[in-house]
Amino acid sequence: MDRGDLANLTAFIAVADQRSFRAAAARLGVTPSALSHSMRQLEERLGVRLLNRSTRSVSVSDAGLRLLEQLRPAIQQIAGALEDLNQARDRPVGRLRIYATPMAAAAVIASVWQRFLSTYPEVHLELQLGEAPVDIVAKGFDAGVGPQDRVAADMVIVRVMGPMKVAVVGAPSYFAKRSGPRSPDDLARHGCVQYRRSTDGAVFAWPFERNGKSRKISVDGRIMVNAPDLAVRAAVDGLGIAYTIEALAEPFLRSGQLVRVLEDWSPSVEGLFLYYPGHRQVPASLRALIDMIRTTRGSAAAKGLVENPFTAD
Repeated sequence: MDRGDLANLTAFIAVADQRSFRAAAARLGVTPSALSHSMRQLEERLGVRLLNRSTRSVSVSDAGLRLLEQLRPAIQQIAGALEDLNQARDRPVGRLRIYATPMAAAAVIASVWQRFLSTYPEVHLELQLGEAPVDIVAKGFDAGVGPQDRVAADMVIVRVMGPMKVAVVGAPSYFAKRSGPRSPDDLARHGCVQYRRSTDGAVFAWPFERNGKSRKISVDGRIMVNAPDLAVRAAVDGLGIAYTIEALAEPFLRSGQLVRVLEDWSPSVEGLFLYYPGHRQVPASLRALIDMIRTTRGSAAAKGLVENPFTAD
């Protein structure tokens, strides 16, 4: 079908309804002569007369009536689809696909998803996790969440979490067997949950900072993971002391499943960002998610931070 056919068929319905080129033209916002030209083009393309017209009146031919009978449901369906789209433009609805690093998913998305989905029952949230930077447009994602160094230069960036305070934690059952560390050097006498950034990456030394002085401590332990949330789980299970961020440890600290140590030595690391392509026509569901995250989490600027051990290569 020629790209002009749909407009001409819509114009034909208007003329058939109004029985007048002048009235139909006013309804469509075009001139009567332009409308008459469109009808001649349509009739020539189809090879049949759709309208009988004289200088005083217009009527629909038999062929035109048969076409009209089949056109009306289709045009009404198209109009309904466009109206549904128009109504959904400002209403969060449909599928929202997010790509996030595991830490960002746990700290940012999981902290609001229950409230988000209950507030917007017509939204379906799909969350896929990965550490590697990906082309979110090519992969069909609406947005990504992660550290700023994972964001492509052409993305719109929104800070969704301010600087993140480190938390060094262990289970009460673990500390029942030995006293907690009072300085980073004391960790040499403890079992720690080690963290490897990737399958073949380096095991990172834990960064600490106090009174403007920074240091890194290499730790040892019987378990090693490559996801911050698993480090927290290992600590909850009494397998050792874990180095994580407050946002992940907070629920377990509140419940008493974890105890915090070395708080005066714990630095802050860079926050997290949500990114998406283009400023125009941002999906209503994505706008709503950004608003909810930003009202839940701080978005202050980062100052005087140590290197983020969970994302550095």
